[in-house]
Amino acid sequence: MSVSVLKRSFQGIRVIVESSRSFDQVLQSLRELTKAASIPQIVALAKEAASEDDYVKQVQEKFVGQSGFMLFAELDHGGWLARFGIQRRSVRWILGNPLIAITMLRQDISAGLFVPIELLLTESESRKSATLTYVLPSSLIAIEPGPSALREAAEVLDAKFEAFVAAATNV
Repeated sequence: MSVSVLKRSFQGIRVIVESSRSFDQVLQSLRELTKAASIPQIVALAKEAASEDDYVKQVQEKFVGQSGFMLFAELDHGGWLARFGIQRRSVRWILGNPLIAITMLRQDISAGLFVPIELLLTESESRKSATLTYVLPSSLIAIEPGPSALREAAEVLDAKFEAFVAAATNV
């Protein structure tokens, strides 16, 4: 039996959006712009759907929010940070859309390492504003230099995600 290991470095681009809106206001906007879904629901729907078109229609109707994204998980870091003296709210979201993800996964199945995507919403120390941080999806997904179908699809995701963040933060 043979094993091959390839290691490649690449550079992600961290985006930090400072919003004058409060943590609660940004979080409320994020919730209003998305619908909740679980990965098991998305998988079950794929198994139940009569066709690819039926699956697409059902995903759009049941799970896709106004932003084009759905929330898969929310991790409440702020819930445990207080135990260590950090009195700031902070939540990490895992979100995406399988109908967007497939545009990249068709090009390179390893794009699945970075879809769904993530964001971190953190309350400012003053508690009057919030910061939303994420890594630009294309900087993680399309690591080969130059134009490609994968890069093109990932940059479409970038634009959709940037519009979502701008709507939530009022930036």
